[in-house]
Amino acid sequence: MNALTVIIESETAHVSRRRFLATAALVFIASVIATYAMHRSMSSMGELPMPGGWTLSPAFTPMCGRTWLRAALAFIGMWIAMMTAMMLPSFAPLLWRHRAGTRASCSMAAGYAFVWTMIGVVAFAFGALFTEIVMRAPAIARCIPFASGAVVLLAGALQCSTWHARRLACCSKTSHRDNMRDAWLDGVHHGTHCVACCASLTATLFVFGAMDLRVMTLVALAITAERSMPSFKRIPQVIGITMLLLVPMAIVR
Repeated sequence: MNALTVIIESETAHVSRRRFLATAALVFIASVIATYAMHRSMSSMGELPMPGGWTLSPAFTPMCGRTWLRAALAFIGMWIAMMTAMMLPSFAPLLWRHRAGTRASCSMAAGYAFVWTMIGVVAFAFGALFTEIVMRAPAIARCIPFASGAVVLLAGALQCSTWHARRLACCSKTSHRDNMRDAWLDGVHHGTHCVACCASLTATLFVFGAMDLRVMTLVALAITAERSMPSFKRIPQVIGITMLLLVPMAIVR
């Protein structure tokens, strides 16, 4: 009887795992398609040439007759799709380990998504403010390439720091609380650690183009690599050194 119970439980766990993987794959594919579609829509508006030889993304401005509300909703919509595609490969294994129940797991995912959505709102606010400043002050606009290099330099140093290593260790921890409120708080807590852990890569993403599909892909691969292969403790340092080597490119661009 015990052997039969073990077999049934094993088969149930196997079916549950397949369903989870299928759902995660569908969400990932949908987010990639949505990101690509929104990227094409924003790319059609064209970038603005700025003093200093760089171009300004239209993502933070109400161009082409849009209102500020439409511009904000468009950016946040793309941000959610983009972050889902970028973070799901590294977040899905942790969500599977949580598996305290379908509702609790969904609640945890909602708390995690809430944190990243709020980061998107803040990013749009700062992006809109930055856009207004550089469009009104050509002298400041000319300094942006060098400021971009400084941001990538600091981001690379942060990536190699022990502070980042501690945040990365926190990202691998999870709980098994089945209460929906506690699971949501777990998601918020994990999302907060995740935002801190990804701070350097997110900053680099904005420098090289938050709406550039190639940059998104490279950042997503970096995030997944440093979280999915914890035995290779040098991966964050390798990523950080690579970012430091990109400083001249940030200035030249």
